[in-house]
Amino acid sequence: MEIVSVKFQEDVLKDVDHKIVKHHFNSRTEFIREAVRDKLADLSKEERIDAFMKFYGKSKKKTTEEENERTREIVSKEMLAELKKRFAQHPAAAQSSPRQQGIRAGADR
Repeated sequence: MEIVSVKFQEDVLKDVDHKIVKHHFNSRTEFIREAVRDKLADLSKEERIDAFMKFYGKSKKKTTEEENERTREIVSKEMLAELKKRFAQHPAAAQSSPRQQGIRAGADR
C-alpha cells in the first residue's frame, strides 16, 4: 500500500472526526479510504448512467405497463438485497437491539 498525505481545513477535519464517532469508524484512515471508495463507485455509476442516457428514447419497441411492473419488481429485489448486504457489513449492525433484529427478520419473510 502506498502512503498519501492529505491536508484538511480544521473545520473539515472536525466534521470528519464527528462522522467517525457517529458512524463507528475505527480511524481517520478507515473513514477516508471508505470515502474515496464511495466516491469512485459514485463516479462509475454516473458514467454508466451517462452511457445509458445516450440510448434513452432510441428504442423502437414500446414496453407495456406489465413489462414495466415486472422490471420494477426485479430492480426492487436487487436493490433490497444490496441494502441488506451493506447493512450486514456495517459495524452498527452487530450492535443492533433485539427489537431491530426482529424487524430485520420480519423483513426477510
